[in-house]
Amino acid sequence: MTRGEWKRLATGLTFLSPWIIGFLFFMAIPICLSFYYSLTDFPLLREPVIIGLDNYAELLWRRNETGGIGDPVFYKSLWNTFFYAAMALPSGLLLSLALALVLNLGVKGQSIYRTLIFLPTLVPMVASAMVWMWMFNTRLGVINSMLRSIGIEGPGWLTETQWAMPALVFMSLWGVGHTVIIYLAGLQDVPAALYEAAEIDGAGTWARMRHVTIPCISPVIFFNLVMGIIGTLQVFAIPYIMTGGGPARATYFYTMYLYDNAFQYLKFGYASAMAWIQFLIILVLTGIAFWSSKRWVHYQGG
Repeated sequence: MTRGEWKRLATGLTFLSPWIIGFLFFMAIPICLSFYYSLTDFPLLREPVIIGLDNYAELLWRRNETGGIGDPVFYKSLWNTFFYAAMALPSGLLLSLALALVLNLGVKGQSIYRTLIFLPTLVPMVASAMVWMWMFNTRLGVINSMLRSIGIEGPGWLTETQWAMPALVFMSLWGVGHTVIIYLAGLQDVPAALYEAAEIDGAGTWARMRHVTIPCISPVIFFNLVMGIIGTLQVFAIPYIMTGGGPARATYFYTMYLYDNAFQYLKFGYASAMAWIQFLIILVLTGIAFWSSKRWVHYQGG
């Protein structure tokens, strides 16, 4: 490299240095340390001792005290997380898409409706959890009071095992506003000429939606799908505040068990192993989403 090229490189690295330093100290080094700790017995108050894959074995395949395979609480929390994701992710995507389609019709007061739908996403998580805890209250909650007014005795939404998870899924729909806005941006980018051509060919409303709207916004659907996979598999704050994992661990999610291992039981090595397993699960699922996208995601001009 010439002297001038070295100078330009140094100038570029100087401008990038705040990001590089931030990435190294807040991302790269913690990631490397967490992998190292996942291979150790690290109770925080003592030096970490390397134990190889023992943490992973205890989590996944080693026989436990009851004769079962792996950590039963680990598998329970993993099942709860997948169950929640299987309900919350598709329902959130469908509801947000339906709202975006309605708002894109040019209804009166469109800007007001957009604001009202987006507003809940601006409410702090803790405040949202407290509001919904009151709404789900068995005796005094708004939901059960409304049901009682029409002669139906509502269940214990957060105190009964069969209702706690559906209640959290229902609450998750409260925060679809940002997804609706992203869908709206994609819908407004659909070329009007395609709708006109479909209408000339005699396509009805549903046909235009199926053959024009959905293919044109498929990259937006794909983006929301990937973000939804990552978000639902890392759910933590809302259930931790509202149920604490109860009743009977019916809402005990993966990240809650990870948090408890790290900060209550002080098993940092065990928690680090859980974090890497979670990372691999998310990586595999997003990889499957990217692989499948070749069949249903259509890019304009591609």
